[in-house]
Amino acid sequence: MDVKKILEQAVKMDASDIFFVAGSPYAFKIKKEIIKQDDVRLMPEDLKDIVQQLYSFAPYCRYENFQENGEDDYSFSLANIGRFRVNVYRQRNSEAAVLRVVKFELPDPKKLGIPDVVLDLADQKKGMILVSGPAGSGKSTTLACIIDRINSTRNAHIITIEDPIEYLHSHKKSIVSQREVYHDTKGYLPALRAALRETPEVILLGEMRDEETISTAITAAETGHLLLSTLHTVGAVNTIDRILDTFSHNQTQIRSQLSMVLNCIVSEQLVPTLDGSVVPVFEVLKMTPAIRSQIREGKIHQIENTMSSSKQLGMVTMDDALIELVRKKIISKETAILYSIHPDVIKNRC
Repeated sequence: MDVKKILEQAVKMDASDIFFVAGSPYAFKIKKEIIKQDDVRLMPEDLKDIVQQLYSFAPYCRYENFQENGEDDYSFSLANIGRFRVNVYRQRNSEAAVLRVVKFELPDPKKLGIPDVVLDLADQKKGMILVSGPAGSGKSTTLACIIDRINSTRNAHIITIEDPIEYLHSHKKSIVSQREVYHDTKGYLPALRAALRETPEVILLGEMRDEETISTAITAAETGHLLLSTLHTVGAVNTIDRILDTFSHNQTQIRSQLSMVLNCIVSEQLVPTLDGSVVPVFEVLKMTPAIRSQIREGKIHQIENTMSSSKQLGMVTMDDALIELVRKKIISKETAILYSIHPDVIKNRC
C-alpha cells in the first residue's frame, strides 16, 4: 500500500483526518463524517508496513520509541502535498495510526467564519488570550490566524511552542520562531521558561496542561508579554474553572493573578449544519472591571449573566450564538440543544 498516495488523496478530498486501523479499510473524515475509502480490510501486517512508511516521512522520529511506549506523536511535511500530525498507537495487539491533515497555506479566516472580534485580538500588546474547545474544533487554526495577523501588522518576535507544529509561519513584519515539543525542546515547561529569555513580545503556548505550566504562563503574561494558549474545555466559564481547579493550593492568589492578566477567552465548537456542512460557533468573553472583580472574588457563576448584558462590547455566550444560528435556519434546534452549555435555555428560547 502506497501511503503517500493515500495522503495525497486525502488532501485532494479535503479530509480533516485519516484512519488506519486493523479490521477496517482506511478511512477519511470529511465534514465530520468518517468515510471508508476501500472494501479491503487492513490486516495487522498491513498496519505494520503503513506505520513504518509513516515513520520514513519523519526521519528524526524513531519507530523504536513507538515499540517501547505503545504510542507516539509526531508530525511531518510532504512537498506539494501537505503537513500531517500523526498519532500511532497499539490496539487489539496491532498497530494503528490516525493523522490530522494540516495544509501548508494559512487558511483565510473569513472563509472559515472567524469573526472580526476574534481576529482583532491581534491588537492586544500584553496579557493572556485563551482559546478553548473540544479536540478538532479549530482552536489551533484560530490561533494561527491571530498569529498571522500579528505577523503581518507588527514588528515583534513571536515564539510558538507547539505539539506538533501545525501551520508554518513565514517571517513578515515580525520574526517567528516555531519550536516543536519533543523535537526542538523537551517539553512545554522548559520551552516556556526559555522563551522568557529570548526577548519575545508574543508567545503562543500550544496547550496549558498542568499547574506548573499554567503558573509560568500567567507569570509570562504578568511580565508584559502577550501569551496565547488553548484548553480543552467548552465555554469561557468552564475554562476559568478548569484553570482554578488545576491549583490545589493558593487559589486566592491565582484568582487575583488571573483577574489581572486575562484579556479574553474565546470558546469554539464546530457544529453540523442543515445542509450537511459544519459551521464554527464562537463564545467570546472580554474582560471588564465587573468580570475581573467576579474572577478575583470567586463569583465565577455570575460571569455568564454579565456577558449577556454586555453584548455591545462584542461579547456573546455559546447558547446565544447557537440560538442565532437556529433563527437564521443554519442549524436545527436539536443540534443547538446538543451543543449548548445550558440545553434548557435553548428549549425555552427557540
